[in-house]
Amino acid sequence: MLRIYKSQNSHLVLVDMIDGIALPTPAIWYDLYNPSAEETRLVEGQLGIEIPTRDEMQEIELSDRLYQEAGAEFMTMTAAAKLDSDYPVKVPVTFILKGTTLVTVRHADPKPFQNFSNRIQKANGQICESGELVMLGLLEAIIDRTADALERAGSEVDGISREVFRKTNASATKKTRDLQSLIEQIGQKGDLLTVIRESLVSIGRLVAYHVALEGMGPRKAGKESRQRIKLIQRDATSLGDHALFLSNKINFLLDATLGLINLEQNQIIKIFSVAAVVFLPPTLVASIYGMNFGVMPELQWEFGYPAALMLMVISAIVPYFYFKRRGWL
Repeated sequence: MLRIYKSQNSHLVLVDMIDGIALPTPAIWYDLYNPSAEETRLVEGQLGIEIPTRDEMQEIELSDRLYQEAGAEFMTMTAAAKLDSDYPVKVPVTFILKGTTLVTVRHADPKPFQNFSNRIQKANGQICESGELVMLGLLEAIIDRTADALERAGSEVDGISREVFRKTNASATKKTRDLQSLIEQIGQKGDLLTVIRESLVSIGRLVAYHVALEGMGPRKAGKESRQRIKLIQRDATSLGDHALFLSNKINFLLDATLGLINLEQNQIIKIFSVAAVVFLPPTLVASIYGMNFGVMPELQWEFGYPAALMLMVISAIVPYFYFKRRGWL
């Protein structure tokens, strides 16, 4: 899918398409989403560049993600998608700046792109007179979306923390089963924070590369662009620090949860150990009186059987109260 936006009264408007071919007009933003070969060739022909393939976008080497070619800047970042679901994913997004034109290449549809596209087409929407301003607006939308996801993740992590350290009189089996469910939630939050942190790091690298090229080349950013770039860098750094804090908290909660599970399991084993010790004296008494010796005075004793039963009960009760008083039960 190819969407082409042009500038009209300092705002972006979507260009009409005729049989899949855009009308010849100066464009500010070419948005390629899962593009076909024809759409890719159309943009390449109009700008005189070679758009990277999906495999090239997924390369992790810095030289394959940030480079200059044919008078254009090629900058690929890792964006986070499906942040509202239990399974967030990482998707590569490429920004190509040539002159005042921006080309975005993506094979997923993160919500920041939808939100930004809807916002800039409004009559009172954000002013975008160049491709660089469009790119900065997209990065700001991505960071806003990331901040919302981090805020939601922080609230959920606090809820997990309260659940882990809550006081309860539930049975050991029930409590252990609840803790196992919490481990799954902790794992999901850990995956989310990993995706977010990687996305923020890639944004920081992209912006730093763009600023470095502005300092070396003849093109100079305006005052508004420089201020927005500084804000993007500052926000990416602060959100990265917050994501690191939440990751450390997640690791602490994971260790605490595993420790509580070990305590519950040890408590169960202790119960079996104490029960074996409690029933050891009655077993000894029963074993003695279960022997069939020819000379055994108690065998002819009229009250021998009830006395043996009483002795077994006493030998079981005494250790029970002793262990309970020591706090072992």
